[in-house]
Amino acid sequence: MAMAASASSSGFFFTPSLNKSSLSLKPSISLNFGFAITNHQRQRPTTFIVLSAAMDAKPTVLVAEKLGEAGLNLLKGFANVDCSYNLSPEELCTKISLCDALIVRSGTKVSREVFESSGGRLKVVGRAGVGIDNVDLAAATEHGCLVVNAPTANTVAAAEHGIALLTAMARNVAQADASVKAVGKWQRNKYVGVSLVGKTLAVMGFGKVGSEVARRAKGLGMHVIAHDPYAPADRARAIGVELVSFDQAMSSADFISLHMPLTPSTSKILNEENFAKMKKGVRIVNVARGGVIDEEALVKALDTGIVAQAALDVFTEEPPPKDSKLIQHENVTVTPHLGASTMEAQEGVAIEIAEAVVGALKGELAATAVNAPMVPAEVLAELTPFVALAEKLGRMAVQLVAGGSGVKTVKVTYASARAPDDLDTRLLRAMITKGLIEPISSVFVNLVNADFTAKQRGLRISEERLLLDGSPESPLEFIQVQIANVESKFASAISDTGEIKVEGKVKDGVPHLTKVGSFEVDVSLEGSLILCRQIDQPGMIGKVGTILGEENVNVSFMSVGRTAPRKQAVMTIGVDDQPPTVALKKIGEIPAVEEFVYLKL
Repeated sequence: MAMAASASSSGFFFTPSLNKSSLSLKPSISLNFGFAITNHQRQRPTTFIVLSAAMDAKPTVLVAEKLGEAGLNLLKGFANVDCSYNLSPEELCTKISLCDALIVRSGTKVSREVFESSGGRLKVVGRAGVGIDNVDLAAATEHGCLVVNAPTANTVAAAEHGIALLTAMARNVAQADASVKAVGKWQRNKYVGVSLVGKTLAVMGFGKVGSEVARRAKGLGMHVIAHDPYAPADRARAIGVELVSFDQAMSSADFISLHMPLTPSTSKILNEENFAKMKKGVRIVNVARGGVIDEEALVKALDTGIVAQAALDVFTEEPPPKDSKLIQHENVTVTPHLGASTMEAQEGVAIEIAEAVVGALKGELAATAVNAPMVPAEVLAELTPFVALAEKLGRMAVQLVAGGSGVKTVKVTYASARAPDDLDTRLLRAMITKGLIEPISSVFVNLVNADFTAKQRGLRISEERLLLDGSPESPLEFIQVQIANVESKFASAISDTGEIKVEGKVKDGVPHLTKVGSFEVDVSLEGSLILCRQIDQPGMIGKVGTILGEENVNVSFMSVGRTAPRKQAVMTIGVDDQPPTVALKKIGEIPAVEEFVYLKL
């Protein structure tokens, strides 16, 4: 498909001319961007906002936090660079209307007010690092601003810092150093440590940093296990690491090293309940995100001896309060978020983010983009409900996977009465990828990076078109997602052919779940779900509803699919809020309930 370009004050806008295979813009900038949504029956204008500076002047890049010299030099070769550090929120909002790009680290909040104050001029925000907690992604997308990060340059630095904390904690280095310097005591007996050789290290999150920590820990003679619902087992085996379930990791580890992203599903994942599963005397290292640990629960676990020591580089609030019980605890070693703080990593991050920002300003769409480019409402109008359905099916399917095996093979089936050439599924595939990856990763998946992200993680997604008879008025009848070669937390989700299978359709504009494994259901994919396999008998709906009602959990809908009367049935319950643990436990204790699972959508 070729696109004709027309200039505007804010960049270039494109409308498609069909039946061509390349994408180009004039006068001299080219893109390699394969995601365009077209309807081959009607030539409707499709508008993409491409990030390009005006041709008659250099763009202006505001660098709001310190950046390595190599990165600054790269920026200066293309743009006017304004290095203004320690700006207040008000000062940033005042200055941003004169800037085409903004580069920050973790200390600057890029809020909705910043985007609104830019007056539409701000086209790129670059985060020099991995996490983008400080950038309002929704506001960025609404204002047509691309957000890019630098996810790879600090991998080794973070892994090395994790190992440094691991060894320093095991040998009480920080405490012994402070004792000698502060009071001149020579307390060799007080600071006897523990050996690492032969101990079990559980790496929680087996991405770039986690796998590098595992390699180094193996070199120290440790037995390394890992939990990551997405990591391929063969990649783990290649470095001598065994993938295990979350509970196995908690119960068998002598040391735990955290390398998971901060997402709704990982927030405070190390809490009182999970501390109780650990070996007494476990030692914990965190160079990931502070919010993955319930800090109050950690203090209690330290006081009771469940956790012998902790070494922390990140905290829920940074910097933490001076009177923090956790910071002041004698068995806790702390550093001020130094994971990426090596000279080499700082220069690498500077170059990586500078290249991404310059590329975006030239009109290139980088693989490190973390939000989607703006697509006009008229293009998405027809597919919008199916976009939501696709993401929710992916999100649901991956949550049904039991830990240990890793997701590698996914098959997506689209059932439609339309000819294959009249149904562009790239957006739907991207949203399924988003649903599969985002719940268990810090990566933000969109049209730009979906295929790249899947390939990077060894995820193979195959697509199949099922041509139906009937009217092609609706683009799709149903979407089916299957995950092969994995175990399931909910055995009933396994189809007759052995894959986890979920299927859904759009009814009256609302995504619905219509099949789980071999069981037919019919529920709206809103809020969250409880799937419950039971013996089909009278009173089951009432029993479960009563338990949830007693715990003040509102049920939004309920559906039961069964194989035959008085045989097995699957009850699907929609709830507005996450049920407390006690409610889920009571549901599991109902004699007729054979299995159940709670899923966040």
